[in-house]
Amino acid sequence: MFIFRLFLLLLFFSLSSLLSAQTIAPKYSNEFLNIGIGARALAMGGAQVSSVRDVTAAYWNPAGLIGVKHQHEFSLMHAEYFAGIAKFDYLGYTTSIDVDNQVAVSLIRFGVDDIPDTRFLYDANGALNYNNIQFFNAADYALILSYARDISDEFKIGGNAKIIHRNVGRFAQAWGFGLDLGGIYLKDQWRFGLMLRDVTSTFNAWFHNAEMVRDIYAQTNNVIPVNSIELTLPRAIFSVTRDFQFGENINLQGVLDLDFTFDGKRNTVIRTNIVSFDPRLGLEAGYRNLVFLRAGGSHVQRVKDFDGSYFTAWKPSFGLGVFLNEKLHIDYALTDIGGISQTPYSHVISVKVSIKPYDSKFRINKGWED
Repeated sequence: MFIFRLFLLLLFFSLSSLLSAQTIAPKYSNEFLNIGIGARALAMGGAQVSSVRDVTAAYWNPAGLIGVKHQHEFSLMHAEYFAGIAKFDYLGYTTSIDVDNQVAVSLIRFGVDDIPDTRFLYDANGALNYNNIQFFNAADYALILSYARDISDEFKIGGNAKIIHRNVGRFAQAWGFGLDLGGIYLKDQWRFGLMLRDVTSTFNAWFHNAEMVRDIYAQTNNVIPVNSIELTLPRAIFSVTRDFQFGENINLQGVLDLDFTFDGKRNTVIRTNIVSFDPRLGLEAGYRNLVFLRAGGSHVQRVKDFDGSYFTAWKPSFGLGVFLNEKLHIDYALTDIGGISQTPYSHVISVKVSIKPYDSKFRINKGWED
C-alpha cells in the first residue's frame, strides 16, 4: 500500500511538472534517449508502452518488467546510423526480488568516434601539417536503474532513476539525473499503459574546457562556451494494446501510442501552443510464438520542400523475430531514424537471453497467461 501511495504522489507531482513545463523555454536535451531500444520495438514504430513485457521494459515502461517470465533476462542491441558514422549500443539485465517486485539495470551509449581535431592543422608557418591532427570521441551515456511492483492482478507500476553522462572529448562534459514513472492496466485481451518521462524535468550540468578553444574561437569570431544547465522537459505517453488469436497457431497484436509533449508547438499531427502529440502504431503477427513479422509507423510530419510546397513524411519500419529456443531470441528491424526518405535506413539487431524460467504459479498475471 505504501508503494501505491508513493506512486500516486509521484504521479501528482509529475502532472504538476507537465502543466508548468510550458512556461519554460523549450530546450532539446538528451535526444539520444528518444531513439529507442530493442529491434522488436523499433520494428513496431516504437509503440511499446502498453505491450512490452521483457527486459527492454526498463526503457519503454518499467511496469512491464513484472511480465518477465525468467529469473534472469539479458538483452543486447547494436545499431549504426548515418552510414555507420554514429553507433548506438544497449545492454540490459533484469531479475526478480520476490513474487511482487522486479529490478533492472540498463546501459545505453550513443556516440561518434574518431572525430578529427583540426585546430592545429596549420602550423606556425601557415603550412598544412596533417601530423597535427588528433582524434576524439563525442558520446552520450545513460545508466537506468529500474524498479517494478505488482500491485494487483490487473495493475502494475514501475519507475526509473537515470544517470546521464555526456562528453565531447576533452572539450566538454555533462552530468545529469532524471526520473521516469510508468503503469500498466490489464483487462482481458486489452492492455493500457502510461509512461511519464522526465517527470521532474531531467537536467544536465555542462562543464566546458574553454581554454582549449579560446584562442581558435577568438580568431574565427565564435562564441566562447560557458558552463550551463540543460533541461529535458516532461512528456507523457498513453498507450493501448489489443491481442487477437486466430486458431491455435496465429496471433496478432496491435499497439497504439500517443506521445504528448508540453514544450510548445512541434511539427506533429496535432499541435498547439500548450501540447503536441505524435501517434505511433505497431503490429506484430506471430506463428506458434516461434516466428514474428512486425511493422510500424511514427513521426508523421509536414515537411516543406525546396519549391515551397509541403508534403507529409512519416517513419515506416519493418522487422522480424525468431524464437530459437527457451533461452535465445533474436530480433531484426529495418528502420529510418530520420523520418524522411532522404535519410538512409538502418539495420538493427538485438539479442535476448533468458535463463531459468519461472514456475507457472510464481506470479498471477491476469492477461499475461502465455
